[in-house]
Amino acid sequence: MLSLYRKVRDGGLSFFAVIKMEAARLLERRWARVVLLIAVWTAFGLLLASQTGLSYRRREMPVSWHRILIAEMAFAYTWAALTPLILWLSKRFRIERARWKSALAVHVIASLLLGFATRLLRDLLFIFVVAEAGSKLSWASLLMMVYFFFDYGAMIYWLVLLVSYAVDYYKRYQEGEVKASRLETQLAQAQLHALKMQLHPHFLFNTLNSISALVHKDVESADKMIARLGDFLRLTLENAGSQEVSLQQELEFLKCYLEIERIRFADRLAVRMDIEPDALDARLPNLVLQPIVENAIRHGIAPQTGPGRIDIEANRVNGTLRVRVTDNGPGIPLCEGYGLQFREGLGLANTEARLEQLYGDEHRLDLQNATAGGLTVTLEIPFKQFHLPQN
Repeated sequence: MLSLYRKVRDGGLSFFAVIKMEAARLLERRWARVVLLIAVWTAFGLLLASQTGLSYRRREMPVSWHRILIAEMAFAYTWAALTPLILWLSKRFRIERARWKSALAVHVIASLLLGFATRLLRDLLFIFVVAEAGSKLSWASLLMMVYFFFDYGAMIYWLVLLVSYAVDYYKRYQEGEVKASRLETQLAQAQLHALKMQLHPHFLFNTLNSISALVHKDVESADKMIARLGDFLRLTLENAGSQEVSLQQELEFLKCYLEIERIRFADRLAVRMDIEPDALDARLPNLVLQPIVENAIRHGIAPQTGPGRIDIEANRVNGTLRVRVTDNGPGIPLCEGYGLQFREGLGLANTEARLEQLYGDEHRLDLQNATAGGLTVTLEIPFKQFHLPQN
């Protein structure tokens, strides 16, 4: 009892959860399963004995309780001995979609044979034990009686089979929950890794260098950049546990990031957003746009000496959410095979891997040169509305 208390206290689990875990661990031992099997069939035999004894008494027939108990317990323990055979048949001939007909036929035949045999055994026990062989044995009447009531044993067979399948499916369900929990943990770890990849050191270093340079020249801009950097990191941590967010939440985070870049680039960076209102509640992966925009700034805006511009568009198109990020940089050089290398250089491999995990073949992430110059990154995912959890 003290060890259970310690597990509840140290493990942060409820008392019933700990009891459930200990019971499951105990049943993994063979002797515990044997004890449980004997206990169940003993209870079944006692129930039959009480029912049979009361039935005899109600009909005002002489009752020999200990003989009835012997006969019914022998019948119950016969089923206890047959249970491992039924469990083996349930695993050997599983009623599954691929071969349900043959498996069902095996179980029907087995239930009929065992039902007939156990009923014959029970009636013989009552003739020789309960009735003390006082009544004349008529094999014709005995077989007729067995034929009339052998379905009772067949139903017991199917009940044991059903319980075995229920336990098996429950174990599979628990294993599925454990597997899902492990996948969720792996997903969280992968997401944290993705966040680290997206919060690339060059962005933080550039921001800190810009703050250091502005401290002595433009204190107000330096203070503003520090405040925006704090907001940026706070929003990153707030949504760290969310795999998907609404487009509106993603844009709020993106605006915070762009404020930092505007201060750093001063008049060299202009951003235009054209967002369709119906698309604001669309679901998309958390922090999926920031690395795309960051790469546009790094490879499209930073190398230029003139003014840079980034256009961000989002709309709903035929059941999909389409987001386009376009810069006025140099674009992709027209060289065979260079585009794929450039894609990897942009750091979009991580983003594409996340999209593949979430949407499979239902997503699109393309890079192409814009008509007016620069590079356009197009992201398309299935349109699903984001519903905030209600309190």
